[in-house]
Amino acid sequence: MTEHYISSSVTPLDNLDVLSPFEVARLQDKSQGGLYNLFRQCALAVLNCGSELDSTRQVLNRFREFDVQISQKHRGVQLDLINAPATAFVDGELIQGINEHLFSVVRDLLYVADKVDGCCEGLTPSAMITNQVFNMLRHADALKPHVKPNMVVCWGGHSIQHEEYEYTKRVGYEMGLRGLNICTGCGPGAMKGPMKGATIAHAKQRINDGRYVGISEPGIIAAESPNPIVNELIIMPDIERRLEAFVRLGHGFVVFPGGVGTAEEILYILGILLQEENRDHPFPLIFTGPAGSEDYFKTVDRFIRATLGERAAGLYEVVVDDAHEVAERMRLGLNQVTDFRKQTGEAYHYNWQLRIPYALQQTFEPTHDAMRQLNLSRNQTEHELAAQLRCALSGIVAGNVKEPGIRAIEEHGPFQLHGAADIIQELDLLLQAFVDQRRMKIKHEDYEPCFELAS
Repeated sequence: MTEHYISSSVTPLDNLDVLSPFEVARLQDKSQGGLYNLFRQCALAVLNCGSELDSTRQVLNRFREFDVQISQKHRGVQLDLINAPATAFVDGELIQGINEHLFSVVRDLLYVADKVDGCCEGLTPSAMITNQVFNMLRHADALKPHVKPNMVVCWGGHSIQHEEYEYTKRVGYEMGLRGLNICTGCGPGAMKGPMKGATIAHAKQRINDGRYVGISEPGIIAAESPNPIVNELIIMPDIERRLEAFVRLGHGFVVFPGGVGTAEEILYILGILLQEENRDHPFPLIFTGPAGSEDYFKTVDRFIRATLGERAAGLYEVVVDDAHEVAERMRLGLNQVTDFRKQTGEAYHYNWQLRIPYALQQTFEPTHDAMRQLNLSRNQTEHELAAQLRCALSGIVAGNVKEPGIRAIEEHGPFQLHGAADIIQELDLLLQAFVDQRRMKIKHEDYEPCFELAS
């Protein structure tokens, strides 16, 4: 296939006016501690909107001639794009939404590099991370005080079937008719569908300020380029802070069919809701998909019951092939969230009171040693086991699509996961079902497992 490229200079539309010489130097710094490689990768992901590639390496290889330079001109910031994907342009001009996403990348990478690591001194490690997430969301102008809870986080796979994608649009449409906003992981598939449906509903309801928030992180963004409907793009520094941002910002959750990444998100949220301190918090959590997706939910439900227990299975509802019912249940759930936050004095815009255990907040680097040492046994609480299983699935996601994970697999072979025989057996059934249901990658016929299980 012949690639088409464009070289062009662009300036921000309205969301980033000036940078200091120090900030410009950091973005151009190609040393190990510099931001250039991260900046280039995220910028390429934004410009590659609509791509069907789900491997960071494949994206970087296809556009290996791409480069981006940043400078401070007398009129403000300028980005010089060299050999950028032509699909990001119309008549030689960068598409406005992509322009916004591009400078959102600049905004978030610089803020994390300069402000986050040194903030919140004197707090416990857990509270420090929660405050870091707050500061990043506030800096991105994502926190809207005095607005009643209406943000629904939608999770699901990027490589879903056509019928499943159409269903995500119907759910988004029904929620949009009820004035609800959408937050997703910003990519294609189940991340794009709800936003697409909501835009039509918002237009019908003459809602002109609909929010379509996409939250990503550098390790995954090239494999899941932001879809064009996202009008608020936020780049968190890692998957753990990305997941916490969803939970702190969102008011209700809808989970569509997906693969390992979606299962990781499910384990994360269940690990939080299993905390005794969170027992009384209303937290709408609905699993849903079209007719024909029952096997997916049976697989996930079986795994949860077998590993985390019946209490965990009671924390979510399953609705099959009824978009109207999903939206109605979510609306009622958000009414409960609103009443609870009024009674407790909690902010509408950020869920401070929900307790997230430190085990779910700690950054997990999926090396072979780290994966091998995960505690996949029952000599721990349910929420601790959920955190360990979350890490295991996070490592598999890294081995599937993230460049460092792919490289580690090439150099040292598949990740080795060890644990109690019954848990390993359930994990094997879950992962094999994802392979059989073609939910591991977009090009499922090329999939080679990046993991091995042993009890």
